[in-house]
Amino acid sequence: MKIGFIGFGNMASAMINGILESGAASCQEVMASAKSEKTRERIAKERGILPGRTNLEVVEFADVLFLAVKPLYYAEVIGQIKDAVRPEQIIVTIAPGKTLEWLEEQFGKEVKLVRTMPNTPAMVKEGMMGLCRNENVTDEQMKTVCDLCSSFGKTECIPENLMDVVTGVSGSSPAYVFMFIEAMADAAVADGMPRAQAYKFAAQAVLGSAKMVLETGKHPGELKDMVCSPGGTTIEAVRVLEEKGMRSAVFEAMKACVKKSREM
Repeated sequence: MKIGFIGFGNMASAMINGILESGAASCQEVMASAKSEKTRERIAKERGILPGRTNLEVVEFADVLFLAVKPLYYAEVIGQIKDAVRPEQIIVTIAPGKTLEWLEEQFGKEVKLVRTMPNTPAMVKEGMMGLCRNENVTDEQMKTVCDLCSSFGKTECIPENLMDVVTGVSGSSPAYVFMFIEAMADAAVADGMPRAQAYKFAAQAVLGSAKMVLETGKHPGELKDMVCSPGGTTIEAVRVLEEKGMRSAVFEAMKACVKKSREM
């Protein structure tokens, strides 16, 4: 199976790394294109995959084609490649807000479309991706895409009406988590801890806490209560977070993110 990427940003690079390291495809079975000659040289030098000189070359090469460009370039790129797309090709998108209906209109013909929303933890093989498909994609073809994407994280098939919610809860949320880690580290530095050490303590605490949610199956509130001893330090910190509106801030930020995704 040959895999093509139009675009070679951070997300595409992370996905390609996962695919190669999992053995799902060899270097000679992956091709990627990029706007700049410098990036095309990096594709071959750093990743060892085939550099596509043009987007059309990638389309002609691939069985599964990932459109890994920014949302504002989707219409332009689809306009360039739509006539070259073959009926049997699977087109995988990663752009927020670009619905299956919109994508079908851009191609102007029957194509096999899988819409996804990945996130940047794919760079360390801990991504979370939601996927949905149009009616032209078979169960077997959907499994092929899910298997490829499972090489850099977890995947879950969802109805399309939840795709914008996925953008808020996992696609964009690493940024919120990074801000939380940075704030905790800043506070630790203010109390005398060296910065590198502060980042390590804060990040590991977040990593371990997330793992507890996933592996214990316990409600996050129950896990929080396990840390909060009566009259202790943790419940005092929780009191301040509630007073400062932490829950409300997160809630409103995610609502704004989902709203923006629906408008794109």
